Amino acid sequence: MRVLRYIAFAFAAVVLACACREDEIVVPTEYELLPIPVRDEADFAPDEPIGMYLLNEGNMGSNKASIDYVDFVNGYYVRSIYTERNPNVIKELGDVGNDIQVYGSRLYAVINCSHKVEVMDVRTCRRIGQVDIPNCRYIRFSRDKAYVSSYVGPVSIDPDAQLGAVFEVDTATLAVTREVTVGYQPDELEMLGEYIYVANSGGYRVPDYDYTVSVVEREGMKQVEKIPVGLNLHRIRKDRYNRLWVTSRGDYAGVPSRLHIFERKNSISKDMVVTDTLEIPCSEFVISGDSLYFYCVSWDSQAEENAVSYGIIDITTKKLVTNSFITDGTQTDIKIPYGIAVNPYNGDIYVTDAKNYVSSGVLHCYGRDGVKKWSVRTGDIPAHMAFVYR
Repeated sequence: MRVLRYIAFAFAAVVLACACREDEIVVPTEYELLPIPVRDEADFAPDEPIGMYLLNEGNMGSNKASIDYVDFVNGYYVRSIYTERNPNVIKELGDVGNDIQVYGSRLYAVINCSHKVEVMDVRTCRRIGQVDIPNCRYIRFSRDKAYVSSYVGPVSIDPDAQLGAVFEVDTATLAVTREVTVGYQPDELEMLGEYIYVANSGGYRVPDYDYTVSVVEREGMKQVEKIPVGLNLHRIRKDRYNRLWVTSRGDYAGVPSRLHIFERKNSISKDMVVTDTLEIPCSEFVISGDSLYFYCVSWDSQAEENAVSYGIIDITTKKLVTNSFITDGTQTDIKIPYGIAVNPYNGDIYVTDAKNYVSSGVLHCYGRDGVKKWSVRTGDIPAHMAFVYR
């Protein structure tokens, strides 16, 4: 029965693509069976994901951003689902997918070099609309509003590159309602209490990187503080203890990547301060329970190759638990780790591999014991993941 469904889905995808885009060469949607048991959606717990979207960045200038889907109900990996579900969209998804998130019944994909946020129905991946934001980077949500970080200026290394901004979007109307200027080239942002915390990179102004986190008051939509943290900031995530974890990329030479921790000064203060800096290089991470899973890719000038590490930090002790959450030796199959997610229900760990950045990547799934369960081919530069619930 699963084989028959696979053939039917694949045939329908090819027919749909050919019929609706006669003048374009379109890669048809593909369905691949995974070693996942078929289950009824009703049997899934409320906090158990029924699926996971994967946003493939696509190399800059190639217009090859795409969305894949892992179907935990029927046991399929669906490649390029956006193409099939939106056959009349010109140029498809766009150029460089930079973030993907689920909020309510909608799926939001930030398409950096196409200067837009694509908005879709979370269950069907069908397009609802878009929000035009210049050089947009990452998106977070609160109280029916979306907040999008933006470099604002053109995609260009420039010592005089302008300050960035955070745009507020009404999720009901998809209209930009307000914006606030923050630091240079802001990347990830996080919502905590009444404030938005924004990691400023200053990446376009190399070697004069930014090193601050902007604190934005949501009510007045104004920047109230800039907190010095570390050189060339990137990731910022909150844990369940209302602390913020922030990565700095350094200068790729003498200043290394580090992981910083923000906490309140005391139990009655609203002010956040950097309380710890861990001398652990970190490219990307995800927090699940009391564990922070991370990987790092850094250039080893002596060996003339990338040094790659995978680890877990106990966020209660702020100590490294292990320097490899992959326990079966299959980390050697990964050339360039480029994304990470952890299934909050069963502890499965997902790591993407960008390979050579110009052709198909790979998604690997590991159990919580660090043993690989399966791998599957993805689109180009698989990077960002978002879970779907029933």
